Amino acid sequence: MKNFIPLSLKTVFWIGLIAVLFSSCVPQKKMLYMQVKDEADTLSSFYNDKNIEYRIQPGDNLYVKVVSLDQQTTILLNPSGATGSYLNSDASIYLNSYTVNEKGNLDFPLTGEILVKNLTVDEIKAKLKDNLKIYLKEFVVIVKMVNFNLTLLGEVNRPGQYKVYQNSINLFEAVSMSGDLTDFANREKVAVIRQTKTGSKVVYLDLTKRNILESDYFYLKPNDIVYVTPVKGKQFTFAQFPYGVVFGFISTTILLLNYLQK
Repeated sequence: MKNFIPLSLKTVFWIGLIAVLFSSCVPQKKMLYMQVKDEADTLSSFYNDKNIEYRIQPGDNLYVKVVSLDQQTTILLNPSGATGSYLNSDASIYLNSYTVNEKGNLDFPLTGEILVKNLTVDEIKAKLKDNLKIYLKEFVVIVKMVNFNLTLLGEVNRPGQYKVYQNSINLFEAVSMSGDLTDFANREKVAVIRQTKTGSKVVYLDLTKRNILESDYFYLKPNDIVYVTPVKGKQFTFAQFPYGVVFGFISTTILLLNYLQK
């Protein structure tokens, strides 16, 4: 009996040690972006013309301001900001913005409805200038997007909703806003959820492949949701090798063996 117990504990010890040593630590290869699969692959340029700059759609909100030498005209075109008041919050900017209607038109003072659907912010600015030239001589037009929001969820360091104060943003830029992906993120399966006219569409992207730069979903659109899935067996996976666990297991087992052998 005395020989049986230590032998069993020794067997358990070695089995446990081997299990810990070969436990599923996250390999570095799975944490790299845009990997080179073949050393002979020297391609480093990727072409992407998939509407890099966002084009306005019905339901979008635009902040439009016209600055003119004529004070009365400025007040007419900018009732909220003509007196020198500032729009210092997202809510105030939203309330003083113009909503693109279902037909894709922007209803602006003096000009009436202007078709802006599928136009960029710069193209809308130029179109407004052309329409206002009939009424104004010296003036400046400012056009900004209001509702460019992104949501990042899952295995990111700072999940949440983020506001983007630019006309375009790509997937890597969005990930960087959330403090990068965690060590447990499955970089081969990142979901982009996008609202379409027929409902929500989910597309999975592989950040470890360089051809992601050519994807239609590399450049994000307003209200996109990015969900980063975890690696399989996350609860049993270590980001770094568990030296403390291994040494603690060894020490405890040795003490038990010495105790039982006495």
